[in-house]
Amino acid sequence: MSDILAGVQIVVARDEDPPFDIDGEVFEEDTWLALSTETTVIRSPGHPVRVMTRVWEAKPESPGSVTVKPGPPTRLLAVVHNLDAEPSWTEEWIESALYEVFVCCSEHRLHALKLPPLGAKHGNLPATRFMALLGRSLQRAVDDDANLPLRRLWMVRGSESGDELLRALTDFG
Repeated sequence: MSDILAGVQIVVARDEDPPFDIDGEVFEEDTWLALSTETTVIRSPGHPVRVMTRVWEAKPESPGSVTVKPGPPTRLLAVVHNLDAEPSWTEEWIESALYEVFVCCSEHRLHALKLPPLGAKHGNLPATRFMALLGRSLQRAVDDDANLPLRRLWMVRGSESGDELLRALTDFG
């Protein structure tokens, strides 16, 4: 199932059924960038004092921001959770992070992106509401940058109906 919004083809498909190759992937993240971290424990090559100093000096990321990690594919860590807050996410943070994802697509010349419904995996934002935020953010990004290189967006769905998600895409209310 697919639709076109603001010149971008949006394909709704399950995680195990990729509709096309991607050059960027978005991850739902918290301010400390812990949610998408690998769970494999590795031995640090650094001296324990140096490691602890880096931990002590670490600063949290701002909610609504995006941190870019090189790929391939390029990893876009969308900071939509503050685990010290209840609830841990807001629609404002999600919409801000979505807009920043599209800015990163311009900066890194990304043409095909994989995107899960932010706020749904580690929060309780309905996927249909996420789609409305996505539609509004994408339209704003294209209005601000008519040369947005993004051409295909793979919206990862769970048990939701793809048709229902696509209908929600233009519900900016």
